[in-house]
Amino acid sequence: MSVINSLFVGKVFLNFDTLGSTNEYAMDLLAKSKPSEGTVISALHQTAGRGQYGSRWQSEAGKAITLSVIFYPIFLNIREQFNLNIAIALAVYDCLRENCDMVDLSVKWPNDIYVGNRKLGGILIQNTLSGGKIAASVVGIGLNLNQQQFPDDLPNPTSVWLETNIEYERNVIISKLCMHLEANYLALKAGKVAELRQRYYEALYNFQIPAQYERIDGSRFTGVITGITPEGRLCIQHKNIVEQFGFKELRIVV
Repeated sequence: MSVINSLFVGKVFLNFDTLGSTNEYAMDLLAKSKPSEGTVISALHQTAGRGQYGSRWQSEAGKAITLSVIFYPIFLNIREQFNLNIAIALAVYDCLRENCDMVDLSVKWPNDIYVGNRKLGGILIQNTLSGGKIAASVVGIGLNLNQQQFPDDLPNPTSVWLETNIEYERNVIISKLCMHLEANYLALKAGKVAELRQRYYEALYNFQIPAQYERIDGSRFTGVITGITPEGRLCIQHKNIVEQFGFKELRIVV
């Protein structure tokens, strides 16, 4: 593993050839003990990786970044938990912009990383709550790094290699990612929420651009993303009103 020049993220680094799910492993660790904040669990291959809403995360062994990081954001109350999503998504976005020759990169609400209209990666955050606060968070990150082929049933996948025609050293990118995760987490802890939120909007897919959306009943409409509530609900203006949508209440038509 490359040297990680961070204060705490990645200082404890558990690396596996194969795991069912790095998030599940991290959650099991938390159930049995209190690992150091910033502990990273990484696997060359996940056999049961998960994405948002119970979807599966599929990747070729050794060609992707699949890892989870343990945080203790006790400074956040439950209503503010989406701010952690913002900080983490921006860390992934910043890492790719600075260390890979990426063009047309964006964060698709709430937690996907896109290049153009193609999905490059995803984030799954699982929080443990206690007394109105977030006691612990497991941040799972999956990034298609050097993968060149994908299953036919995936709708719009891509990888850093496919976008740049460059093969990147997996451990080097993980090291850089840990540094960005730590920097944004510390910014969040220091109360720099407005700054993080503004940068999130600047990176947000379709922000202030007319686009098509689909409700869970299948009906579609054209609207413009105007912002995100503290709870993480997407605000879309259409027909002279601003409507709010939760994570499972809307699909962005790509």
